[in-house]
Amino acid sequence: MLSRQDRIEKALHAMLPAPEIAPRRLHSAMRYAVLGGGKRVRPLLAYGAGELASAIPERIDFVAAAVEMIHAYSLVHDDMPEMDDDVLRRGRPTVHVEFDEATALLVGDSLQSLAFQMLSGHRLADDPRRQVEMIEMLARASGSRGMAGGQAIDLESTAKMLTVPELEFMHIHKTGALIRASVALGARCGDALTDAQLDQLDHFSKFIGLAFQVVDDVLDADSSTATLGKTAGKDASNNKPTYVSVLGLERARALAEDLRDDALRALDCLPDKGGHLRQLADFIVLRKF
Repeated sequence: MLSRQDRIEKALHAMLPAPEIAPRRLHSAMRYAVLGGGKRVRPLLAYGAGELASAIPERIDFVAAAVEMIHAYSLVHDDMPEMDDDVLRRGRPTVHVEFDEATALLVGDSLQSLAFQMLSGHRLADDPRRQVEMIEMLARASGSRGMAGGQAIDLESTAKMLTVPELEFMHIHKTGALIRASVALGARCGDALTDAQLDQLDHFSKFIGLAFQVVDDVLDADSSTATLGKTAGKDASNNKPTYVSVLGLERARALAEDLRDDALRALDCLPDKGGHLRQLADFIVLRKF
C-alpha cells in the first residue's frame, strides 16, 4: 500500500500546476489543499481495482489523481463557513483560513476542472466509448446525483432525526458515490474483468463506501482533535444526524464490521479474491483516524 501512496503523491505533484505559474496564489492554494496529507483511500481503491483488471499503471495514475482532486475540492468547500465552518483539516488550517474564502472557492472550482482535464486529456482505455463512459461516471458521482447532492441532503438534515435508510440514502450520495466511482474507473482502465466481475466490484464499493462513513461517524464521536487532524465532535456540535446519533456507538461499530464482511464477500469471485482491495477494506474499517 505504501508504494501506491508514493505513486499517487508523485502523480499529484506532477499534475497540479506549479506554484511559480500565474496565478501563483491560486496554484499555491490548490497544492496546499491536495498535497497536505490524507489517507488517499480513493486513489488506492482505483489502483486496487485497476490491478485486478490488468490495467496499465500510468492510466490508473490519471484516474487516481482525478478522484483525489474531486475529493480535495469537496473538502475545501465543505470546510467553508457556508457549509460546515471548520478551521482545521489534516492538522493544518483549512484553505479558507490559510488563504481566504474567495481563494478557497476558486480552489474547489479549479480542482474540479483539472480532474476532468485528467480524464479527457489522456488515453485511459483502448475503446474511446469506454473513456467517454468513464468521464460520465465521474461527472455523475460528483454532481447533484452524487456527492454534491448528498451534501445538499446533509445540510437540509441539520437538527433532524433521520432513520437508518435515510442516512444510507444521504451517504450513498455524499460519501459513497465518489468511492464507488474510484473503483469503477480504476477497473475500466483495464479489460481483464467480465461484466459479472465488474458488478461484484460495484457491490464491494457500495458496501465499503457506507462502511467508510460509519467509521467516520464513530471516529468523530470517539476520537480527539489531535488524533483526527480536524475538529472532533463537529457533527454533534452542529446537530447533524449520524450513525452514532441514530444507532449509538457500539451498534455503529457493529454495522461497520457487517458492511466490511459484505464487501469482502463481494470480492470472493474476483482474481486473488480482490487482492489489495481486501487490505483496503480492513484499513477503512479498522483505521483510527
